[in-house]
Amino acid sequence: MSSREPYVPGAASGARIQKDAETWTLVLVRDLSHPPAKVWTAITEPEHLREWAPFDSDRSLGAVGAAKLSTVGAPTPLVSETQVKRADAPKALEYSWGGGDIRWELEPLAGGGTRLTLWHNINRNYISMGAAGWHVCFDVLERLLAGQPIGRIVGADALKFDGWQRLNAEYAKQFGVETPR
Repeated sequence: MSSREPYVPGAASGARIQKDAETWTLVLVRDLSHPPAKVWTAITEPEHLREWAPFDSDRSLGAVGAAKLSTVGAPTPLVSETQVKRADAPKALEYSWGGGDIRWELEPLAGGGTRLTLWHNINRNYISMGAAGWHVCFDVLERLLAGQPIGRIVGADALKFDGWQRLNAEYAKQFGVETPR
């Protein structure tokens, strides 16, 4: 694992919330300079997820069916059964995690890049924390794809990380919610 000293997350950006009664969905958009097939591998394959995602998977998420997702960095490992409902490589992926639905869309960009969009249903009390967490995960993913891995920053590690606290506050302000304590 390489040093984390040079990594400082940028300002809160690329996120919005969609409200449907009591269901709040966090929507994060990130443009990556890598082709959809490479991004698809990073969001579906266990050995890649281990480098950046907030969970590990017991199998590739690139096929419909049951999988086990283990939350990383929690005080006790939280293992949840999930169903991959849609796996349309390299365009769309849908499954549930921690009681919320997750949907990924990969859209090719001119110049060979990918617009990665994540929809994640999160309890409204934790939506700014979710945005901050995914923001850091996307930064780590971006560096991994560029061949400059900095190691996963999730769970308790993320909470202790200076940039995470700032991001949580910035997203809370953007979304008009209280910062969770």
